[in-house]
Amino acid sequence: MKQKSIKHIIAPRPPHFVGDGFRVHNFIPSMPSLSMQEMSPFIMLDYGAKHHFPPSDQPRGVDVHPHRGFETVTIAYKGRVAHHDSAGNSGVIGEGDVQWMTAASGVLHKEYHEESWSRAGGYFQMVQLWVNLPAKDKMSTPKYQEITNDKMVKVNVGGDSFIELIAGQYGAEIGPANTFTPVHLSNAKLKAGAEAHYIFPTSFNSGVLVIEGEAIVNGEAIPENHFVSFQHDGETIDIKAVQDSIVLVLSGEPINEPIAAHGPFVMNTRDEIIQAFDDFQNGKFGFLEEGA
Repeated sequence: MKQKSIKHIIAPRPPHFVGDGFRVHNFIPSMPSLSMQEMSPFIMLDYGAKHHFPPSDQPRGVDVHPHRGFETVTIAYKGRVAHHDSAGNSGVIGEGDVQWMTAASGVLHKEYHEESWSRAGGYFQMVQLWVNLPAKDKMSTPKYQEITNDKMVKVNVGGDSFIELIAGQYGAEIGPANTFTPVHLSNAKLKAGAEAHYIFPTSFNSGVLVIEGEAIVNGEAIPENHFVSFQHDGETIDIKAVQDSIVLVLSGEPINEPIAAHGPFVMNTRDEIIQAFDDFQNGKFGFLEEGA
């Protein structure tokens, strides 16, 4: 099998705050070759690189906001996030956990630093990934998957190194997340010198983000906090840790449909976006009380 050629190695862009609790570097859709269409089904990737928040009695975060037409996937590496939505789901995303929320026809959502963590302060590090839905599923019923770390499939790749499988496959193993289209998502947690070898269809859009450490990815040295995108000319992604590393790996089948996006809504047409705003303003997304 042939390696996928590297298309871009992208340094983190200047950070910005989402609300007052999430300091993020945007990778998707930060440039034309990382647009929603080019990276489909991955339509946004915000990376909250490691950042220290001082103690606060008032939890920082993002207050009530709507979503429609896609899924949000939140991966916590450091810190704890409390969340609530208008479908009645709530909980805490702890270190190593994943929240996979299918907004679909529409939910109101809010997320904050978990209260006890906020009072203590500390280092916070996370990824939020938006995964598009095909047209036939955009108005389906919202749902929520709580994927705690103990539910993830751990695939040993030698010694104390392993693949933490969230969705899709690694070898014969299958991750716990249910997806609407083929999506592969995992953390390669590798000790220095360890290797991981992925195989994805040539047509899939793929990327890796070095969360910790440094890794050789398809022959190129990739520093911490850098993102790699790939050409559609091969099947394999080979990763070797230069030092103890965590590498987020994502790959998915493109959804070859029009994308109309505005703020928290991602649909197929402008008329559907207008309808989403109308439905939100008319209270059709339910009710969620403001505040942490």
